[in-house]
Amino acid sequence: MSTTAPRVWFITGCSTGFGRALAEQVLQAGDRLIATARHPETLAPLSAAGPDRVRTFALDVTDAATVASVVAEAGAVWDRLDVVVNNAGYGLIGAVEECTSDQIRRCLETNFHGPLNVLRAVLPRLRAQKSGHLINISAAAAIANYAGFGAYGAAKAALEALSDSVRAEVALLGIKVTLVQPGPFRTDFIGRSLERASTTLPDYARTAGKFAAFLRSIDGQQPGDPLRAAAAIVKLVHDGKAPARLPLGKYVTRKIRDRAATMLREVDEWEAVAVAADY
Repeated sequence: MSTTAPRVWFITGCSTGFGRALAEQVLQAGDRLIATARHPETLAPLSAAGPDRVRTFALDVTDAATVASVVAEAGAVWDRLDVVVNNAGYGLIGAVEECTSDQIRRCLETNFHGPLNVLRAVLPRLRAQKSGHLINISAAAAIANYAGFGAYGAAKAALEALSDSVRAEVALLGIKVTLVQPGPFRTDFIGRSLERASTTLPDYARTAGKFAAFLRSIDGQQPGDPLRAAAAIVKLVHDGKAPARLPLGKYVTRKIRDRAATMLREVDEWEAVAVAADY
């Protein structure tokens, strides 16, 4: 239990998985919770667990007008928002050529434009408060992407770039920004929250198809514990910490090191060509 005044958390995508685990940890820590989901009836157990500390709202993050309205209502409940977590999202698995334009567009709308809508809606309040912590949930695919995760990884990479810019923009306004980079966690992401491409082409069986099969094989066996990850995020906030990036899980820490090593090798190999391009 925190010894400071209860913080007010606004979390998207609280129906299941990572968002639900985080919502539960927020309540366990004694804080207040604005929980949102597309289907608010799924949030009833949260309301029951903390009736005086929980408010729930129906929210589709892709609808900018609704996001603005819900954020305004949520901010008025306790007259502040202290922590805003962009968690709502889903995956799209399939080679870029196998996914339809509509599938790709929906993926980008939810995983990038959705968080952008939330950020734009909450920033005026956070600026007025001169305080707040924005937490955006990214993915290992944004560190180095996989065959078959083109649209999903692109959306998360865009979210990372957006977060870097917003962090610089609000740095002097008392607002913190943290990207959370989870690896494979034992949630329902691979099952309920992963859309498949509408077409399967034999030419991609050994690349995108192989990755899709791998995901199916680890479902329910992922090494990450969502409750421990959620507890780490809550503790970080209570401790007043705000790293630019918070990797979660051994898988991601190894992936970051491997990616950095690869990039440094490529810089070494192509540095002469790179510097020769200058005046």
